[in-house]
Amino acid sequence: MQLLDGADLGYGGAPVLTGVRLHVASGERVALLGRSGSGKSTLLAALRDAALARDLRVALVPQDTALVPQLSALRNVLMGRLDDHGAWRNLRTLIRPARADRAAALADLARVGLAPEADRAVEGLSGGQKQRVAVARALHRGGDLILGDEPLSAVDPHQADALAAVIRDAFPTAILALHDVAIARAFATRVIGLRQGRFLFDLPVADLDADRIGALYAH
Repeated sequence: MQLLDGADLGYGGAPVLTGVRLHVASGERVALLGRSGSGKSTLLAALRDAALARDLRVALVPQDTALVPQLSALRNVLMGRLDDHGAWRNLRTLIRPARADRAAALADLARVGLAPEADRAVEGLSGGQKQRVAVARALHRGGDLILGDEPLSAVDPHQADALAAVIRDAFPTAILALHDVAIARAFATRVIGLRQGRFLFDLPVADLDADRIGALYAH
């Protein structure tokens, strides 16, 4: 699917990335690599808009998790499907979830190792736990595509590997901004390196070598 074709991306009229063309095939797992400020978040935001414009169902894990702190982990997960229903059904779900809805949300929390924390308010969870709740919410939503902005940055390496495997198995296509090259190698089929507002490379993960990594992160 051609998501972007010569797009200039940025904020307030100031371009961050220019002339972006990006085709993503169904089944690809794309890792975005680059230093902070290289344009990864800008690119992900544009990809979300482009995918929604094509009526794709998109699950999102934003960098700030976008959870409601006062609500429980389970109710935050349930919010992954709020736009599937009307306001009355959603209000009822958040106040007293139906048995089937609760069971489905619990199952998604179990996939990220957080079923025991289901009824705890998110504000009482650690940073890594909050990130896992955000991943569980995306799993609960499901869809054609998952977009994640550093979705594994707050968990330890073992948990990150496990979550990456869960994401890989749950979604046919994925585009994730990642901070860890080793996780990107294990997860992705394709790697895009962004540096100073441009694509430094776009290649199969098998072609990602030390020289390219060094050029990507060099000062």
